[in-house]
Amino acid sequence: MRRERIGKNILTVLFVLISIAYMMPIVVVLFNSFKSNASINTNTFALPNAESFVGWANYQTGMTVGEYPFINSVAYSFVITILSAALILICTSMAAWYISRVDDVFSRVVYYLCVFSMIVPFQMVMFTLAKTANVLDLDTPWTIPVIYLGFGAGLAVFMFTGFVKGMPLAIEEAAAIDGCGPMRTFFSVVFPMLKPIFISVGVLEIMWVWNDYLLPYLVLDRTKYKTIPIHIQYLQGSYGHVDLGAVMALIMISILPIIIFYLTCQKYIVSGVMAGAVKG
Repeated sequence: MRRERIGKNILTVLFVLISIAYMMPIVVVLFNSFKSNASINTNTFALPNAESFVGWANYQTGMTVGEYPFINSVAYSFVITILSAALILICTSMAAWYISRVDDVFSRVVYYLCVFSMIVPFQMVMFTLAKTANVLDLDTPWTIPVIYLGFGAGLAVFMFTGFVKGMPLAIEEAAAIDGCGPMRTFFSVVFPMLKPIFISVGVLEIMWVWNDYLLPYLVLDRTKYKTIPIHIQYLQGSYGHVDLGAVMALIMISILPIIIFYLTCQKYIVSGVMAGAVKG
């Protein structure tokens, strides 16, 4: 018992140190968002003091500097994230239900293709993807969710399929006897039971789309549309000068919504991932 208690204490200390190490970049960005540009360049890891503290000036500068309004970038990021997550969740949950309940060659091929897509590096297809998106006019915030559906379907189908296989089939059979068609059975019977894994997949997909930089950079028409990561990357003055204080402030603004969202929904992530990966 004593050895077990000592081992747990050691693991607790170890994980606390790891958590602190992961939190340090966010803390450094937070401190620097309230410091002057000169102080950030000369003493990055120092706490703000009377000389370096500039208050909310960096946030005001970040929101107003540049030719492209930051509020537009926030709006585009929200539109892309919400549409992409909704499209992924609806389409992949229905696909996973079909794959789990219709055990034929076609459904198995579709499932393995989705799983295979998870291991294909994005760099292998990004140039072809950019060209295809341009030809098909998928270079707007309202059409890029179609591309996110393709890249996000692999993990979502994998998790949804594992969860659906653990659901009792008798409930769906009873709905069919009562006259429910496939669509009504899914949305009235299956969909409510998918809530744990639905929220879990939704959190993971929203975090991915919101923070993604490379795909919007390659696909979107950057003369018209910029997401938050792209806006921050373009936040520079003449001769490549960058206002680091404003950059730090915008980084904090960009990560704050996703941190709040994650902390609100984190209890569903572990249970949903375990349910989707173990059942079946």
